[in-house]
Amino acid sequence: MSNAASGLPIGRGLLYLIVAGAAWGTAGAAASLVYRASDMGPIALSFWRCAGGLVLLLAVRLLRGRRVAPAVSEQRPAVREPLGRKALRIGVTGFGLAVFQTAYFAAVEATGLAVATVVTLGAGPVLIALGARLTMRERLGRGGATAVAGALAGLGVLMLGSGDAAVRPWGVVLAVVSAAGYSTMTLLTRWWGRDGRADGSGTTAWTFAVTTVCLLPLGLAEGLVPHAAQPMHVLALLAYIAAIPTALAYALFFAGAAVVRSATVSVIMLLEPVSAAVLAVWLLGERLTVATLVGTLLMLGSVAGLAVAETRGAGAGGRAAPEEETVLV
Repeated sequence: MSNAASGLPIGRGLLYLIVAGAAWGTAGAAASLVYRASDMGPIALSFWRCAGGLVLLLAVRLLRGRRVAPAVSEQRPAVREPLGRKALRIGVTGFGLAVFQTAYFAAVEATGLAVATVVTLGAGPVLIALGARLTMRERLGRGGATAVAGALAGLGVLMLGSGDAAVRPWGVVLAVVSAAGYSTMTLLTRWWGRDGRADGSGTTAWTFAVTTVCLLPLGLAEGLVPHAAQPMHVLALLAYIAAIPTALAYALFFAGAAVVRSATVSVIMLLEPVSAAVLAVWLLGERLTVATLVGTLLMLGSVAGLAVAETRGAGAGGRAAPEEETVLV
């Protein structure tokens, strides 16, 4: 089954999102290793992530264009997106991406990988559900309202329920800001992808270009070149961050998010906090306190409830409204 507008099969879009979520889960761990090995800050790290990802995306796009160019004329003509709308879409998405990943890396530095990732990806689905209800008339329902309450309770436990230094309120605030950027990016990708006039591959490259430009002056002020005892080790980590959880993951994310319902996207992205939490404990030696564990379970449980409500709503409602013509799996 496929989205009628874009032609990308829903099953393939879901697969893209699964791979993207798993890859994203490794970005925070790699960032923590960069922080341990150098004095690089979160803004500089975000800049090099976007700049490296942009170079890789442009290289792949160039090679791909050469291979498929002879066959393009035989395909049906693409539906062109108005230039003004495309510029607005790329600009806003690029800014949302800059906020999302810079605030996330700052939260990782402030309060640790596990807490930062859980808060970001736990608050994200709630903000997405509310935003989808307000902008695309996707119903929230009692299950969605329960999810919102559960997520807020989880945030409260993380913010106030721990006397341990492992959960720092400022880091949690940064994670919520990151979630707001992620939610905005997801909702806009879904909104503009519904009529099939949003080029996913072009969106990814241009979005990274906008994000790189936005981060450049801030990165220069923070310091783009870090001091490190093992610079090649840091360079290898930066190359990994640019290639796997950036160029690959975001290309797959933008393609999948354009054809899959917003709430479904947020549920699939729970792969990121799961893999990040495992890496935080196994690779980085982080300790999960009782408050952290309770808050995490509340937030992930609220999103699981949102998934159940979404599935029931899709089953009871039959076909989606014309403006939401996608299939929920």
